[in-house]
This record gives sequence, C-alpha cells and structure tokens, in this order.
Amino acid sequence: MEFLGFLFRWSHVLFGITWIGMLYYFNFVQGGYFKKATPEALADAKQHLAPSALWWFRWGAMFTFLTGIIMLFTVPSANNNYIWIGSIFGILMFLNVWMVIWPNQQIALGMKDGDAAAAGAKALLASRHNVLFSGPMAFCMLASGHGGMGGWEVVDFGATSMVAMLAIIALLEINALKGKQGPLTTVNGVIASSLVLTAVMVAVLNVL
Repeated sequence: MEFLGFLFRWSHVLFGITWIGMLYYFNFVQGGYFKKATPEALADAKQHLAPSALWWFRWGAMFTFLTGIIMLFTVPSANNNYIWIGSIFGILMFLNVWMVIWPNQQIALGMKDGDAAAAGAKALLASRHNVLFSGPMAFCMLASGHGGMGGWEVVDFGATSMVAMLAIIALLEINALKGKQGPLTTVNGVIASSLVLTAVMVAVLNVL
C-alpha cells in the first residue's frame, strides 16, 4: 500500500507539471505570440497548435484532479489547513478548465459556433485566475508536509483563518466567472498578484 501511495503521488506530480506547464504556456507565451503573429501564422496556430495544446492542458487537469482526490481521502496526513486550502484552489482550477476555459476556447478557436470575442474574453479571465491560484496552490502542497511552516493544524473549517480564506477564494472565483481582469491583464501583473495572494494566505493561516 505504501508503494501504491507513492505511485499516486508521483503520478499527481507528473500530471500537475503537464497541466500547470500548459497553463503558463498559454498565459506567458501563446497569448503574446497571438498578438504579434501574421494573419496566416495566427490562423494556422489556431487550427493546429492551440487545439493540441488544449488537449494536453485539459487532460493534465483531469488526471491531476483525480489523483489528488484519491490522495486527499486516503493519505492520513492530508488533513491540515494547507492541504485543504491547496486542494480547494486546485479543484476550482480544474472546474475552470473544464467548465469555462475549454468550452469557450472551442468557440474562440472556431471549433464551435458562437461569439468568438466574448468567448475568448471569458476563457482568458478564467485562465488568468488559474495562474493567480497556482502560486498559493503550489505553496500549500509543499507546505502541507512541513509543520514548521505554520498553518499545519488539523483542519477546522469553522476556524477564523479558514473562514477568511474560504471567503477570499470564493470572491476571487466569482471574479473569475463574472468580474474583470484588473491587475491580471498583464503577465507581470498576474505573477505579482499570485505572489501577493500567497503571502496573504500565509498571513491569514498564521495570524488569525
């Protein structure tokens, strides 16, 4: 059983690298290229490159989610503040991929009929928020096994720190669905915002 648990951890990391790597590619590389590409290059990329990248992106998300859920409910140590906050970030990111980004990208890329401009804006907003969530999510997954980080207490969803973090996450997810990009408009902005959110999360879990 110990070796099986290790295999799930290993698989979770590999799938997570695939997923988050593609997320960063879309936000840090492809988006900028699409703005500068010639019409011919842009059309080719939308027809061939983007759909292939989205396949790895969404299925990386799917299997990261599945292996993570299995570990969350089978690994005895997975019961502290950090692992649960990180899991909530990850679950929302997974839902954003399959319920917002992928459906709207199909329209934006011309794979399905619809308002391409509006769909592209919705997909980008959710994608930017997934980048925002990725920093604190990764921090949680690493910090969960190190009690010295603080916030390692057995999870209590009624605790002030947990209520505060859940409220922050809920507000950010609402913005991901119906809000505005704000500081997430630029690559530097979304990276800085993710680092700030990580710092806020650590402060909340250790001070409140």
